[in-house]
Amino acid sequence: MLDAKIVLLGILTIFLIAFVILWIRQARSQAASDEKGAPSLLHTAIGFVTNFFDTLGIGSFAPTTAIFKLKKIVPDEKIPGTLNVGHTPPTFVEAFIFILALGGVLVEMKTLILLIAASVLGSWLGAGVVARWPRRTIQYGMGLALLVAATLFVIKNLDEMRGAPVIHGGTALGLEGPLLYIGIIGNFVLGALMTLGIGLYAPCLIMISLLGMEPRAAFPIMMGSCAFLMPVASAKFLQAGKYSIKPALGLALGGIPGVLIAALIVKNLPLTYVRWLVVIVVLYTAVSMLRSAKIEKSAQPSMATATSE
Repeated sequence: MLDAKIVLLGILTIFLIAFVILWIRQARSQAASDEKGAPSLLHTAIGFVTNFFDTLGIGSFAPTTAIFKLKKIVPDEKIPGTLNVGHTPPTFVEAFIFILALGGVLVEMKTLILLIAASVLGSWLGAGVVARWPRRTIQYGMGLALLVAATLFVIKNLDEMRGAPVIHGGTALGLEGPLLYIGIIGNFVLGALMTLGIGLYAPCLIMISLLGMEPRAAFPIMMGSCAFLMPVASAKFLQAGKYSIKPALGLALGGIPGVLIAALIVKNLPLTYVRWLVVIVVLYTAVSMLRSAKIEKSAQPSMATATSE
């Protein structure tokens, strides 16, 4: 019987090759002249920093969204697609490093496969919906998603300050019966929410622990889910052209060395204060995103009146 690591790495490689081919084809057909050329140093730096801290446990989606919004780098309606497309290559690298470092997959294979499959299906359906949403709907969705992300950061920070987890988890390495169904539904929802910018790592860890599993068993599920669902979700955004090429390419080019340095050289940092800073920035961005949506909603009747006159 083939080793689980070899199977996972083989499938991941196929997904990576398919993603790269699709992205190259889409980029070549991109008609917008303002999207031509190489990513800027800022785009690449954002990719490096966010993926460096993602590898160390901060997460990349919420901080990247905050930077894009505050610096007005990417139009609001293109942020979800840019996040998913740009962060996919670094996430593959994270998954490869993590899987290779495993002495064995610390989770029952049926549970692992079903939960990863559920997240992929959720991302496929979620990305298809989000890619068709108008700008204001995306602003509302991302604003709420950022509020959720900030809440998860607070939970993580309180864990660090207490010196003991708020949610302890159990000892099981797999799920059966109703708990398995709950896990499948939960990861399906988390996969769909990834397309709006809510990172899967923290909520998946919480869900796995609440279902009575050993918290370490969440890591193969988290890494595997993100590595498989992100190229699937990205395909929808690529097909719709609902992303910004240069910032996405910057995330990828800067993100890969960021992951390698964090995973292979730094490995560990005290990040509690960084997380609190991220909470403040993400909350500010959430309010800003919701405010933008409200302003655009208020402006629509005025535009309609002016048109009728």
